[in-house]
Amino acid sequence: MKRIFTYATFVLLGATLVACATSAVTGRKYLKLVDSETINQQATLAYKEFLSDRNTKVVTGTAQATAVKRVGNNIAAATQRYLQQKGIADKYNFNWEFNLIQNDDVNAWCMPGGKVAVFTGILPISGTEGGLATIMGHEIAHALEEHSVAQVSNQMALQLGAQVLGAASQMSNNRGVAIVNQVYGIGAPLGMLKFSRNDELAADKAGLIIMAMAGYDPNDAVKFWERMAAAKSGNTPPEWLSTHPSDARRIAQIQALVPEAMKYYKK
Repeated sequence: MKRIFTYATFVLLGATLVACATSAVTGRKYLKLVDSETINQQATLAYKEFLSDRNTKVVTGTAQATAVKRVGNNIAAATQRYLQQKGIADKYNFNWEFNLIQNDDVNAWCMPGGKVAVFTGILPISGTEGGLATIMGHEIAHALEEHSVAQVSNQMALQLGAQVLGAASQMSNNRGVAIVNQVYGIGAPLGMLKFSRNDELAADKAGLIIMAMAGYDPNDAVKFWERMAAAKSGNTPPEWLSTHPSDARRIAQIQALVPEAMKYYKK
């Protein structure tokens, strides 16, 4: 048993070293044991199921719905330009879709592959299109930085160990796909959007850059998060109990990052 465990440990370590990737904007290293296209396909299924659910009401034909699509498309175009400038556009396959959802929850999210939902409950806090760009830039940054790919890869490494790593890159077996479905919560897509505090802060940084490239003032991000903090009225757990950074920490980091993001800003 000890010999088997030792062998599995070395296989797992070797696969981890080989499968280390670098994020597009922040340059963070992350574990990548699953192909991005597989993740995108699973996320697309989840998004379709979410939109077709009888409890989901997609808002169309309103000024707010139009703004969501306009801001989303602007940020998507900026993201594509950024990837082309970096010479890595061929590594990403985004099939963008933006929808406004009638829901009082203060929420928005972007699935891998560029499937975005903005809930009407967050619009009073977003206020301006700059605030909306802050929200969508942050959520799109999660997909651009492949935080979900890293999340699935970490889960696979924990649950399946060395035995599945040889097949993880192909994801052709049912167990591998089952892990993806479990982590992403097919049929319950909000379950896949819980990232670590470090991922949240990285998405803030990447989101600032791409919203600036899309023509939105990064200073609007500070104003948005200040409004978000005020709206919570102190009803938040301590940072160490949350997957999200504290409002004070988040705002402080964004303020520090604004000068760098302004280098990309063009009206």
